[in-house]
Order: sequence, then C-alpha cells, then structure tokens
Amino acid sequence: MTPKGYYLGIDVGTGSVRAAIFNAEGIRAGMGTHPIQTFRPEEDFVEQSSDDIWSAAAKAVKIALNEAKLNADQIAGIGFDATCSLVLLDKDDNPVTVSPTGNDAQNVIVWMDHRAIRQTETLNATGHEVLRYVGGTLSPEMETPKLLWLKENLPNSWARAAKFLDLADYLSYRATGNDARSLCTTVCKWTYLGHKALTDNEAAGWQADYLRAAKLDDLVNDGYARIGKRVRPMGERAGALTAKAAAELGLVPGTAVGIGIIDAHAGGIGMLGARLNGIAPTPVTLEERLALIGGTSSCHMAVSREALFVPGIWGPYKSAMIPGMWLTEGGQSATGALIDHTVYSHARADELKAEAKARGLSVYALLNERLAKLADGLPFEAMLTRELHVLPDHHGNRSPRADPTLRGMVSGLKLSDTIDSLALLYLATVQAIAHGTRHILSTMNQHGYRIHTLLACGGDTKNPVFLREHADITGCRIVLPKEPEAVLLGSAILGAVASGDYPDLLSAMAQMNGAATVIEPAGGETAHYHNKKHSIFLRMYEDQMAYRALMA
Repeated sequence: MTPKGYYLGIDVGTGSVRAAIFNAEGIRAGMGTHPIQTFRPEEDFVEQSSDDIWSAAAKAVKIALNEAKLNADQIAGIGFDATCSLVLLDKDDNPVTVSPTGNDAQNVIVWMDHRAIRQTETLNATGHEVLRYVGGTLSPEMETPKLLWLKENLPNSWARAAKFLDLADYLSYRATGNDARSLCTTVCKWTYLGHKALTDNEAAGWQADYLRAAKLDDLVNDGYARIGKRVRPMGERAGALTAKAAAELGLVPGTAVGIGIIDAHAGGIGMLGARLNGIAPTPVTLEERLALIGGTSSCHMAVSREALFVPGIWGPYKSAMIPGMWLTEGGQSATGALIDHTVYSHARADELKAEAKARGLSVYALLNERLAKLADGLPFEAMLTRELHVLPDHHGNRSPRADPTLRGMVSGLKLSDTIDSLALLYLATVQAIAHGTRHILSTMNQHGYRIHTLLACGGDTKNPVFLREHADITGCRIVLPKEPEAVLLGSAILGAVASGDYPDLLSAMAQMNGAATVIEPAGGETAHYHNKKHSIFLRMYEDQMAYRALMA
C-alpha cells in the first residue's frame, strides 16, 4: 500500500535555505525560500552563521506549508541536506567564532572557503591511506584542513569548541538533540573510512594515526566526541523533532527526522532512481549514469558496485549516497558563480540588467536571445566562439586536476565592451564549464565507469544554453527529472524513510524519482567542432603550467 503522508525536505545552499513538501509519489505540494547571510572578512574567507541559517530554515518551512495549504501535523518525516560547511558549537551549543573578526555569530566556515591551502598541502604530504579515498589529494574544501587551520590560527576557538559538525549534521542535531553524524558527511569530507566501520564499532571509521599525523591528536584523545562517536546511514531515523525545534520551525513535536546528507548527494538520491524508457536502473546500469547537480558549483555523482579509484576525483566512498554502492564524486568549484562573475563584472552588466528588467526577462534569457541572433546564418550557435576560449579554473580545479591553486584564463579577447561581446564571453564560459564536465567524465570512464547518461538538476540546468552545450560537448544524453528541485526531493526522501513509510532508501527512490525531458547531443559537425575546442581546453592548462615554470 502506498504511504499517504507528506515529507519535508530542507536544503541549505550557499545563498539560501529552501524547504519543500512532497507526497509519497514525489509530487511537490509547496515550497519556500529565504536568503542567508554570508561574510567575507578576508580574501578566500567565506563565513556564515548557524543561527541565521536555522532562522532562515524556519521562515522557508512556514512559506512551504502555507503554499501547500497543509497543517504541520500532516508532515510525517523531515530530511535535511546542506553544503559541506563546518560548524562550531561550545559545550552549551552556542556558536563559537571561526572568524578573524572574533564574532561568535560567524561560526560556519563555508564549503568554498579556501583559507586552509597551506594546511591542505601539509596533510597531503602525509601520504596516508585516507588519501586513496579522496582521489589521492585532499581539498581545502574538506574539513580536516579547516580543522587544522582553526587549531593553528584560532586556538581560543579550538579550545572552546565542544562540537565540530558538518552543516547537515548540525541541522539534524538542532532538530532532535541527537548528535549522530551522517555516513555521507563524514566519509566524503572528514576522511572517515565507512567501509572499515563495524556496526557495533563506529569509531573504527576514524583513522587515529591520520588524525595524529595531522596534529589533531586531541580529537582522538577525547574518543572522537567532538567530531562524532555515532556515524549512521542517511535516512535512518536520527530522532524526533524536539518541542523547542518544532516551535521554531512551525512543526509538530515528535515528527521523525532522518540522518542528513550533503546537498549534491541529495540531488543524486532525487534523480538516479528514475526509470528510463520504462526500465528501472539496476546496480549494473547505474554505472552508466551520472547525477550532475549544477549550482554555485557543480557536482558529478556516480556509483559503482566495486571500489573504483579515479585519480584527482573524490572517492571511492562506500555507501555515502546509495546504500551498498561506492560513490565517486567529481566537481567544479565555480560554475554558476563563474557565469555570474563573468556577466556581472562586465562593463555592460548594468545596462543588461536594466534591459532585462524592462522586458521582464532574466539576464540569461536576454543573453541567450542575443546569441541566437548573432548565430543567424551559422551552421550551429557554438561556432560563435571559434576564436574565444576560456579555462574556467578561476577558483581552482576540484576535479580531475585536484589543484586549488589553478587560475582561469581567456584567449581571444577583442577591444570591445559591447553587450554582444559579453554574450560571446558568456557562451565561451558556459562551454568551458561543459568541457570541464567532459574532462571529469572521460577520466571516470577511463577508470571503470561507462557513463553515457547525465541526470541533471540545479539552477544552472534551468538554462537551455547550459544544457545544450553540456549535451553537445560531452556527447551524453541529458535527462531532466520529473521534479526539477531534485535536491529538495532527495532530502524529503530521507524524511520519508525516517518516518517508516518506506523500508529503505532504494524503495523510496523507486517510488518518488521520475524522468521528464531528454536532450540528445547533436553529434556530427557540432561534435567535431567541440573535439577541437576540447583540445584547446586541455592545452590551456598545459600553457598555464608552462607560464608557472617560466616564472618559478
């Protein structure tokens, strides 16, 4: 019998909190959004406030309930997902500053913060076994480099902090009072080896020798109390909503809350189980699919039956997204953020925004319209950039170069600052991001995957030019999910499992996932054109390395 309840997904992204309510078939009933504050006290420092995030979550939930015209007691389960940001709390669960400003309200180091570059290099130099499970190289976007930075630079905060939590774990802890950590967050971002943890000995996943080599001995000495003694699978019941949390969120005490997940991984749960051509995926055919979650950054999530070690790409992570399967996680540190930067830093940005507002369009719809006119008479629109090339590593390269020090490059600029020149640079930037995805896919496929289908969601995937260029450049078909807010759906699925209405994650995915539009790659001359562009994309990296050698 199909469950009749409703399930709430709460997604904390980089710029906002979103909440959405879904029924048992994965159909959205209501949604709310509220912005969150971000602080940038120094270059490469990005901070937020856990109290502000929780307050924004409460506002988003109330909007979603109102839009859905539902009562709070109709919500059977709640799931949280969030960016892999680091939260500090003291022994009384009050915020502890992570900021050079000393402001305790700023107690979250955001995922994209790159303050810990030196610490990352130090930890990578240990050569520890845990590095095998992050593609060979830690990233400054992971948590142990950030922890080491805090210990070295803010010793008072380090001493005061009673809990270091991934943001998704903070949310479920604040909701339930149960300090159980997620297998997803700890395995993917904290060097916890989930495949080594036993059911009755969860601490076995923590590698004491690595933490001691990292000069984080005190995390071992207290029996992992500050980083998580209990590590549990996503969707397992974390506990029940406390009276205090329920009052803040406008929900009912006792509502089931699931163990949380990282936001991109929630997108994988919200998409990968979809039937294609009426056929549900099997563990074998899942190796032919990749979940592309495009937002401020992009994540590329694929799963395999056996551990596949892919140089420069995070993982393999056992059961960190789909139970029993190994997760491989590629990514690009700046995608939506890079497109925004390209457009809004241009001399014609204000003029473009004014025209878009006057016409009731987004700036991207206006640019797409302009590109179509500029391409009149050409065999295909992508040819507009045959002399304009971008390397999109403005915020470093997450995969497969795994080098946060790389920088962006543009070749082919003219002495022009028109809206047309902006439109061309925008297209070249979108294409560069797609070539980055192609580079990630080809690396995965060289190491055991057989990916030919991308299931895509996120803000970037609402842009038809982004989708077309990704299909044509990668040569993969792109499938858009029935529910465009697949990250929120994935989070709600965790709540559905925690409620007991579904026996496990795979059962809920099979019932609540669905596919909609399919975009096929153009092939032919378009593919030939992009093969040449891809050679230039790879050559630009080699050129940057040559410049570094000359300046060394």
